[in-house]
Amino acid sequence: MRRLWLIFSQAVTILLAALLIVQTLKPEWLVPHSATPPTAEVPAATTSANGAARANSFSEAVNLAAPAVVNIFTTKAVRTARHPFAEDPLFRRFFGELFEGEPRRTASLGSGVIVSDRGFVVTNNHVVEAADEIEVALADGKKLRAKIVGTDPDTDLAVLRVEGVNLPAISFGQSDALKVGDVVLAIGNPFGVGQTVTMGIVSALGRSNLDINTFENFIQTDAAINPGNSGGALIDNSGLLIGINTAIYSRSGGSMGIGFAIPVSTARNVIDQLIAHGSVTRGWIGIEAQEVTREVADSFKLPSTRGALIANVVRGGPAERGGVQAGDVLLAVDGKPIADRQAMLSVVASLMPEKSVPLKIWRDRKEIEAPVVIGK
Repeated sequence: MRRLWLIFSQAVTILLAALLIVQTLKPEWLVPHSATPPTAEVPAATTSANGAARANSFSEAVNLAAPAVVNIFTTKAVRTARHPFAEDPLFRRFFGELFEGEPRRTASLGSGVIVSDRGFVVTNNHVVEAADEIEVALADGKKLRAKIVGTDPDTDLAVLRVEGVNLPAISFGQSDALKVGDVVLAIGNPFGVGQTVTMGIVSALGRSNLDINTFENFIQTDAAINPGNSGGALIDNSGLLIGINTAIYSRSGGSMGIGFAIPVSTARNVIDQLIAHGSVTRGWIGIEAQEVTREVADSFKLPSTRGALIANVVRGGPAERGGVQAGDVLLAVDGKPIADRQAMLSVVASLMPEKSVPLKIWRDRKEIEAPVVIGK
């Protein structure tokens, strides 16, 4: 019996040693051929022409959105000065015409997105600002003349109109449902090389205080955005529009992994107003606000630094008529909490004029409510 036990023990030892050697040198021998290694969540596999499935592909999303992304070419006339004193105000006052150089035309490029089959195209205001001529090149190579319908410098958005039928309009997504880490694709015309798609993730949401626009609520992404991408589409992995690419943080002029896009929730409201009226109407309550610092919060006995300190109230404005005073701290507007001064601007601007809304303010170490009729 003892001899049998020794034989069994030796056999088990040899098998375990062999298993250890195989696991170390040839681990793939131990994986069944039918097993699939775990992967991160990706869109459904697409099928190539020969019927083979291609995993990790976003081609369906690109095929859905790319036809609606256009290239925008603008030209404008500028004059160059011939004399070194040409920019001196005193000399220009008396000899301005003599110092004017020959007019020349400069060209620039950007991107845009067709948002309606009636020919409406959204882009950045800085792409078409001061342009004399605007030409839109469709994804299929067709070129069309465009006219400006309306611009909104405060959000850096503009709407153009091209003459065309059955244009491929993009479908809108829900930017409010985005989460940090979601996969996004940027489509545009960087450096004029032609339509290009780059991929990344949502790096942050609600970016503000960047001094890019008056109203800021940017989606931050590491999808490569370069000069020429401005006005192009930021889409999700289903091909739905979730943002308009606007700006990059860069020291060299190229992508450094920090790009910013205007959320479609903001863009859609501006687009609708520009198409309907050619301009944007925003709410106004007539206050000048500052950030709530830790020192301000301590002196006002506030529980946190959230809110906006009202430094000045416009005489006769909506806020003054509602009883708001300088020195109050604005905590909420129409039930929406105010995080800081930039958030206050965005919330108030989104309200419709003539609407009566409650303001929650902090005064004398307690919360009070002031009803205000929104102005324009």
